[in-house]
Formats: sequence, C-alpha cells, structure tokens
Amino acid sequence: MDTTTTPTGERADLLEALAVHRHFLRFAVRGLTDEQARLRPTASELTLGGLVKHVARTEASWAAFVVAGAAGMAGPDDVDPLAARVEEFRMGPGETLDGVLADYAEVACRTDDLVRTLPDLGASHPLPEAPWFEPGATRSARRVFLHIIAETAQHAGHADILRETLDGQRTMG
Repeated sequence: MDTTTTPTGERADLLEALAVHRHFLRFAVRGLTDEQARLRPTASELTLGGLVKHVARTEASWAAFVVAGAAGMAGPDDVDPLAARVEEFRMGPGETLDGVLADYAEVACRTDDLVRTLPDLGASHPLPEAPWFEPGATRSARRVFLHIIAETAQHAGHADILRETLDGQRTMG
C-alpha cells in the first residue's frame, strides 16, 4: 500500500474510529495533575492515569500480535503476568500523566501506521493460549483493530465516569 496517499474506505473508517475514541480518553484526563490521575474516586481500582496506561499497553500488545502473532504479545519470562496486569492499571510513583500520554501517542502513531500500511487486513494469526480464548482460534488484523477500538471506547467511558466522580467534569456530554 502506498503510504503517501490518504487512506480511504475501510482503513479510513478504522483510523477515524480510533481517533474518535482516543480523543475521548485523552479528553477525560485534560488538566489533571499527576496526583489526580492516580486517585481512585470510585470503589473500583481504576485510576485515570492507569486507564490511559492500560489502553496504551493493550493497543501496543495487539498491534504486535498483528505483526508477529502470539509471540508478539509475549512478555518477559521473569515477569508475573497477573502482577504486570494489575500494575498497568496504576500510575507508579515515578510515572507522570504527561509521560503516560506521550507513550500512548507513540503507540497510537505506530498502530495508525500499521492500519495504513499492512498489506492485508484479513491476515490472521492463531491466538495465544489463554482461558478466555477458544483453543485454536485465530484473529485477523481487521478484527484486532476492531477490538482495539472497542477496548478504547470502553475505557474512555470508564474514564468519563471517573473524571465526573473526581471533579464533576464530563467528557461525553
């Protein structure tokens, strides 16, 4: 695919949907301090900074799957995957909201480039073994990009609730 042209059709639709939901997620954290981004204003463990961090890591992992299959999603052998998952929903003491947002912007650029340039959106890979995936199931790049859109939209909604609970600001209305 020629990367100098503006995507049309399905690729343009995917890019537009990604942009819309990323905007809502970033808009939900506008103007917050690092301390506010770490707060848990509801009964859940979710924080606004942690949601952005989680969405960025999830998007990066699925984009790696599109390129390299299940091997692209594998983390280091010396890291407990459950502990890593819990930590990705928190902004650590050494992390800043600006840093988390910058990381998310880099991930988004890489994913958008993949949407624009991947030769075949129908290319599939077997999913990694996990209790939540049917054994032997595969996912196409198209379906992965749709999943990233859904994940981002879902967490943008969570962020909207957290932000409204935190200070009354609303993202979506």
